[in-house]
Amino acid sequence: MHYFWKTCYFSLPAQRGILSGVLTALIYLLSPFALAASEDTYYDVQYKVQLKPGDDQAQVRIRLVGEALPSQLTLHLNPERHSEVNGENVTVEGTEATWKPEPGSAEVAYQFKIDEKKTSGRFDSLMTDKWTILRSDKLIPPISARAPKSLQSRATLEVDAPDDWNVLAPYNKSEAGIFHLIDPGRSFIRPKGWMIAGRIGSRQDVIDGTDTVIAGPLDKGLRRQDTLAFLGWTLPELKKVFPEFPKKLLIVMAGDPMWRGGLSGTRSLFMHADRPLISGNRTSSMLHELIHVGTGIHGDKESDWIVEGIAEYYSLQTLRRTGGISERRYNEALEDLAEWGEESPNLLVKRSSGPITARATVVLSEVDLAIQQSSNGERSLDNVVTALAAERGEVTLEKFRTLVEDAAGAPVPQLERTFLTGKKKP
Repeated sequence: MHYFWKTCYFSLPAQRGILSGVLTALIYLLSPFALAASEDTYYDVQYKVQLKPGDDQAQVRIRLVGEALPSQLTLHLNPERHSEVNGENVTVEGTEATWKPEPGSAEVAYQFKIDEKKTSGRFDSLMTDKWTILRSDKLIPPISARAPKSLQSRATLEVDAPDDWNVLAPYNKSEAGIFHLIDPGRSFIRPKGWMIAGRIGSRQDVIDGTDTVIAGPLDKGLRRQDTLAFLGWTLPELKKVFPEFPKKLLIVMAGDPMWRGGLSGTRSLFMHADRPLISGNRTSSMLHELIHVGTGIHGDKESDWIVEGIAEYYSLQTLRRTGGISERRYNEALEDLAEWGEESPNLLVKRSSGPITARATVVLSEVDLAIQQSSNGERSLDNVVTALAAERGEVTLEKFRTLVEDAAGAPVPQLERTFLTGKKKP
C-alpha cells in the first residue's frame, strides 16, 4: 500500500500539486502565525457624558485605549448640535471631524446641544431642571473607523449627573453606573437608542424573555404599570412574528412639551404620556413603535410605505390575535383605513404618513390574504416580515416583492407598480 501511494503521488503531477497545496495549507493553519492571525485584537472606547440640570449643553468625551487603535475615525457631525470639537490629531472640515488617534490612548471632546424642536414646536429632545430625554445616537454622532477587520472595539458609556438623578438606557448597567454597550455586527461600537436621566420613576419586568423598563419623570401621572401590563398581554404574541426582538427594551414616557406621538429607536422608544394604548380607531401607537423596534428595517426612497404599513398592520393583527379587538372591529378598522387611504393613492413616495400609511395597511392585508390563498394556508405575510426582521437593514420594493412571491408561490398583483401608484386596480 505504501509503494502504491508513492507511485500514484509521483506519477500524477496534478494530484501531486493538489496534495502539496493541502499539506502546505494544513501546516500553515496549525502554525502559531495562523493562530495569532485568527485572533481578534480589542481596544476600549469610553464615552463620558456630563449633564447639568437646566443646561442643554452636554459635555462629551470619547476616549480610546489600546495598544492598537484605528488609524482614522471620522465623526459625522450635525453642526447645529455638535460644537467645539477638540483633541490631538483632530481636524474639522464642514460636517466632518477627522481623528487620527495615536496608539495607547487618545481623546476627543465636544459639546452637544440637547434641546431640539420638531416642526410642530414640540421637543423630541429636552433638558429641564429635573430631567432630560434624548437619543444617545444623536448625542454621539455616526462614526466611521478605518481599521483592519481583526481590530474590534469594546465600549462603555458613563453619565456624570447629580447624585439624586437616575440614568436609564437600553443597556446593562454595572453597580458603578456604567453602561456596557453592544452593537452586533459593528466593529466600532457607539451608543444607540433613547436615554432618560433625572428624577424619574420606573416599572420593570421580564416579559417573554425581554427585560422591559417603563420610565418617565416623577409626578406626571404616567401610566407605567398600565403600559407594563399591556405589554405583558401583547408582546409575547408580537414576538412570535418578530423572534429577533431585543432582549432589553426601554420605553420612555413624558408629557408636554415633548412631541405628542411615538418615536422608535434601537431597543427603545419614546411615547407621549397622553397617547392611549389603544386608540378609538382600534390602532395602537405603542404597538406600532414596538414593531419598528422589532423589525429594525427602513425603506429606500420609495419603500417607506412598506415599513410603516407593516408597523400599522401588525399593530392591528396583534390586537386581533390576542383578543384586544374582535374580528368585527378589526374589519371595521381596515374599512376606515381604506377610506382614509383614498386621499393618497400613490404609495411610492419618500415618506409615509397619514393616508399613505392607511392605504399601505390595507394593501398589506390584501397581500397577506393573497399569500394565504396561493399557499393553501401554509404561509402568510408573517413569513415575509419575519425574514425581513431577521435581516434588518434597508427594504426595497423589489426585495419585498421577491419575498412575497416566494411565500405565495405566484405573482401578487397588489405589488405591481401601477396598482401601488393608484393607476389601476389589481
